Amino acid sequence: MNRVMTLPFAALTALAGNCNGAESQKSARPNIIFILTDDMGFGDVGCYGGKFVPTPCIDQMAAEGLRFTQYYSASPISSASRTGLLTGMHPGMWNITSYLQTKAGNRDAEMADFVSSDAQTLPRALQASGYKTGHFGKWHMGGGRDVDNAPSITSYGYDEYASTWESPDPDPLLTASDWIWSAKDSIKRWDRTAYFVDKTLDFLKKNKGTPCFVNLWPDDMHTPWVGNMEEQMIFPEGESSEKNFRTVLIEYDRQMGRLFEGLKKLGIAENTIVIFTSDNGPAPSFRGSRAGNYRGCKASLYEGGMRMPFIVWSGGKSVPKGKVDNTSVVSALDMFQSLCRIAGAALPENFRSDGTDMSKALLGAPQQRTKAICWEYRRNDKRAFPKPADNDLSPNVAIREGDWKLLVNADGSDAALYNLHDDPRETTPLNGKFPEKTRELSDKALAWRKSLPELKN
Repeated sequence: MNRVMTLPFAALTALAGNCNGAESQKSARPNIIFILTDDMGFGDVGCYGGKFVPTPCIDQMAAEGLRFTQYYSASPISSASRTGLLTGMHPGMWNITSYLQTKAGNRDAEMADFVSSDAQTLPRALQASGYKTGHFGKWHMGGGRDVDNAPSITSYGYDEYASTWESPDPDPLLTASDWIWSAKDSIKRWDRTAYFVDKTLDFLKKNKGTPCFVNLWPDDMHTPWVGNMEEQMIFPEGESSEKNFRTVLIEYDRQMGRLFEGLKKLGIAENTIVIFTSDNGPAPSFRGSRAGNYRGCKASLYEGGMRMPFIVWSGGKSVPKGKVDNTSVVSALDMFQSLCRIAGAALPENFRSDGTDMSKALLGAPQQRTKAICWEYRRNDKRAFPKPADNDLSPNVAIREGDWKLLVNADGSDAALYNLHDDPRETTPLNGKFPEKTRELSDKALAWRKSLPELKN
């Protein structure tokens, strides 16, 4: 038998209004929109201290909602990060530990070509409980390049989708060529986020009156940064320039504002919860400023590669306004259980999670984390990309337990212990001062790593 989640009564009371009976319970179930920005750093957003580009719409979301300062992605790289979010399990359990690419590249990296369609998935659990489910944006969990046998997105529990080149079902309006983007695409690169926002709003409008779960996963702020500046003839030159980055982030922020205005116009904002975050840290760029001055970046297990902006917003009363949670330590692996709890959805039979239920924190009541978080990035260096600078190049296994964080290679070398409360920038290893804690966490991290499956050829 499936285990039925108990709905949070405070949230339901706020969301239900004055309705009664069965219709009250149905209407109380909130729409959930999960915005997964691509390669956005902690320091890209104004409310997180970003100064390079103004982000007034995202900042307004934080002012009207709940902002977390200790949220972690499941991995510092796209495919693995998304897999952890989808399944609630360490991506290594599905043999995905880096970014998915060609079949040969995946084999070299000791990875599967796609997430198994047998995996437990959050959208499938919500779909089974009566939610309509949509995926609009980047997928990158199988398909694209020469991987032509990946399961359809619908196989994972989505009713509708529109996706990009790195998927089994690329939208023809976005893929005029066999590459991430082309000047010949019907939907131009600079209009993609607007396109996905429109798809999200259309889906919600069509299913108004039925609870909806939507992945809004744009491929901004990933390179190439192509702003609407055709007159300046910037293609393909300048796709990694600070000027283009600024142009794209300003437009991305504007589209987030369009989303919230659209929710209000549809009359569903009060019964909608929106979560805003990023899949992993920024690619090495702009002197490290995009990571919010944390050490590391994309493809690094230091904080800059995994500590992400994370905002929870609701137009109703289920989420407090203008609150900052500096104490709850939240992981992408927690989202499966937490969102099922909020949605009143049963967990799958034989459910297994590497996260924990942090739904109270997501609704405004800080929670003490009782479960360690573990990470792995890459099984070897054959296809590791992008390579961070030497100071940001981390060992390939990490664990956080309380304020302690330890990084170590899978062979036991290069262990480094940090106290994130005292040293959030990870500047000074404490191995010599705390040798017992170093051994304890190293043993835990390596035992966890050994528990992960190896790829079967």
